[in-house]
Amino acid sequence: MPLIGTRRVKDLVKADINKVLKDIMAGKTRVSVKTKKLRGKAIVRGGVGTATRTVGLLGGILTYAVDAGIIETNPAHGIRKPKDRVRNRRLTEAEYRILGQILRKAAQDERYKTASDIIRQIALTGCRRSEIIKLRWMEADMEASCLRLADSKEGASTRAIGLPVVEFLEAQWTVRTGTYVFPGQGDDNAFGSFPNHWEKIFHDTPLADITPHVLRHSFASIANDLGFTEVTIAALVGHAKGSVTSKYIHTLDTALIMAADTISGYVQGLLDGLEFKQTAYALDRDSRKVALARFLCKAVGGSIADVEQDNRLAA
Repeated sequence: MPLIGTRRVKDLVKADINKVLKDIMAGKTRVSVKTKKLRGKAIVRGGVGTATRTVGLLGGILTYAVDAGIIETNPAHGIRKPKDRVRNRRLTEAEYRILGQILRKAAQDERYKTASDIIRQIALTGCRRSEIIKLRWMEADMEASCLRLADSKEGASTRAIGLPVVEFLEAQWTVRTGTYVFPGQGDDNAFGSFPNHWEKIFHDTPLADITPHVLRHSFASIANDLGFTEVTIAALVGHAKGSVTSKYIHTLDTALIMAADTISGYVQGLLDGLEFKQTAYALDRDSRKVALARFLCKAVGGSIADVEQDNRLAA
């Protein structure tokens, strides 16, 4: 680590760790480095968030050193780290309708069609942008209504997806051209111009301040508004505490798929310009009875039309 230099681990004291924290916060690690990609460039800015995460990582390394008997105590313990910037921006329902207008306009321009599709699917799934951009056809299980991500931030992860997403994937499947759901230029590459296209799509619009993470956070917030539990929401968006990661799981919980249907359907309705009068999932007894009757009727091969007729007569 350049800020520590050639200091030996056993010579580090708490003052050294504090100095590292303050120097990174002040931007002393700011640098622009050319990468191996054509015209590629990595920009490191430092700042509060970077400082907090770096000292956290350093603390983990020093804990290993303690366990290995290299040092007796961890000098990073007890360091007061500033809170990373809390990302709590979410879209209102009115902003979702504006987003729908922006995406429809962008989709009319062939240059931004793929980027607009990616943005819509992030909004409908709550996935991280990299998970959608790099989504491969082998990971899209349309029959089971889920994405079986091989390498997410949390490792292998299975995510339930709603019908709007399944129907989009089914339509794309008929015109697929390679490994990726959103192909880019060159020989079977994932779409690679997303950041640039995102900026152009949202430039000079009421939503110029949002990021892909805002769409992910908004999906979780809508799910909460509709009455779904924290555990359900965590499983849908792939948080570590709720992600479905077992390689032995082939069929998702039906309730999880129903939750994905409800949330993605609600978000799609907002994107299409609808204004919902009901902002909580129906849990009244009559609605539950109707849903149960429809399920049982279908299970025994009966006519759903008869059930609906009975319900109308009962009403």
